Amino acid sequence: MLPWTVLGLALSLRLARSGAERGPPASAPQGDLLFLLDSSASVSHYEFSRVREFLGQLAALLPLGPGALRASLVHVGSRPHTEFPFGQHSSGSAVQDAIRAAAQRMGDTNTGLALAYAKEQLFAKAAGARPGVPKVLVWVTDGGSSDPVGPPMQELKDLGVTVFIVSTGRGNLLELSAAASAPAEKHLHFVDVDDLHIITQALRGSILDAMWPQQLRASEVTSSSFRLAWPPLLTADSGYYLLELAPSAEPGTARRQQLLGNATGWAWAGLDPDTDYDVALVPESNVRLLRPQHLRVRTLPEETGPERIVVSHARPRSLRVSWAPVLGPAAALGYHVQVGPLWGGAAQRVEVPAGRNSTTLQGLAPGTAYLVTVTAAFRSGRERALSAKACTPDGERSRASRPQSPGAGGREP
Repeated sequence: MLPWTVLGLALSLRLARSGAERGPPASAPQGDLLFLLDSSASVSHYEFSRVREFLGQLAALLPLGPGALRASLVHVGSRPHTEFPFGQHSSGSAVQDAIRAAAQRMGDTNTGLALAYAKEQLFAKAAGARPGVPKVLVWVTDGGSSDPVGPPMQELKDLGVTVFIVSTGRGNLLELSAAASAPAEKHLHFVDVDDLHIITQALRGSILDAMWPQQLRASEVTSSSFRLAWPPLLTADSGYYLLELAPSAEPGTARRQQLLGNATGWAWAGLDPDTDYDVALVPESNVRLLRPQHLRVRTLPEETGPERIVVSHARPRSLRVSWAPVLGPAAALGYHVQVGPLWGGAAQRVEVPAGRNSTTLQGLAPGTAYLVTVTAAFRSGRERALSAKACTPDGERSRASRPQSPGAGGREP
């Protein structure tokens, strides 16, 4: 009897191992997961090693694979650095090994720059990212940053990215709560670096929930389009979906699309800007009765960049630049105003918040021709720019020496 028991155990272990090598099951959620790791000099080598071990353990618990989740690791430093892109590693154990092999980059803590880079990676085909799948960012930080984090983080969330933040305890609660996805109590964790293992299971569950939507939801909203995602309610053999879209103010002008039962997403394009749309997802099944799901989505305001630039108050070392139309915070993140010598030389850049349409450019050279460019940055990640030429007047001439009065500055000859 004992030999059969040993043989059965060996066979069970072999089957279990072969199952692990096959990767996640067919029903595993699909999505792109980006780990943003603070690798700057503000983090001690010990803290970095503990965080790296935590991320490795988290990756090992996730259904990573070609037909499921894909992971990428980006370092925060003076400049962002990709440790590995999406799709390079096809299993949780391979991702775990790659994370454990990552070396600390050191340098400044330019998290805002890294977030802008992460946005490109999450939606870039060249980086292995996939269109139409949920996007999740897990940012592990000691709480500090050398550059602003709010605007680039808001851009990510406006594009439908779910943001989880793990702070090792020195971050500003209000700032990090605003940066994480809502609700903050589910997406923000304050944990001592030696206790990170406490949140591993909870964070894993939250990531999977974000990757596998429990109901109809919208993401990647722009002025003319948005993407829908929903859980797998049907199969290709059990029914189909009827998707309806109509402007809230004109319900009689609905657009309809029939989709296969194994569909879990669809993108609507050609929409009007700054408009409310009502969406209905109707599962039609010959197996069981499923209720329709409804959602209202508002497209972003039209992404209209500057159409006119006015240069005034020209001084030898300054210019005032104004532009129209002006866009509020609901339409744009803000403006970048860049000025540089027309015939080459160093340029300077000024950030202007949304809602304002003018700024004074200082520190210019007298009698110099400049190219001024005003760029509107939108929440979709796109930008619109307009340029104009301007010239500073010559500097004040040196005062002519005054004739001296008799007896001043010396004796009369």
